[in-house]
Amino acid sequence: MANHKSALKRIRSNDAKRIRNKYVHKTTRNAVRSLRSMTDKKEAEALLPSVIGMLDKLAKKNVIHKNKAANLKSSLTVHVNNL
Repeated sequence: MANHKSALKRIRSNDAKRIRNKYVHKTTRNAVRSLRSMTDKKEAEALLPSVIGMLDKLAKKNVIHKNKAANLKSSLTVHVNNL
């Protein structure tokens, strides 16, 4: 166990950030999944910008790698264009 006050605070802040990252990551994965399952082009085009924004935020916060975000954005855009 940590002995320093700053180390204890770091443990608390890391736990809070881990929970927040887990929630945002799961929400984004669900949004990507729902976008992939859509068959209506208008609905998919409306949802695509918000999903891309979610992926960009995850990459900016280093929850996912920036190349993974780019690959997901590319594949989702291709999917929506092919509807």
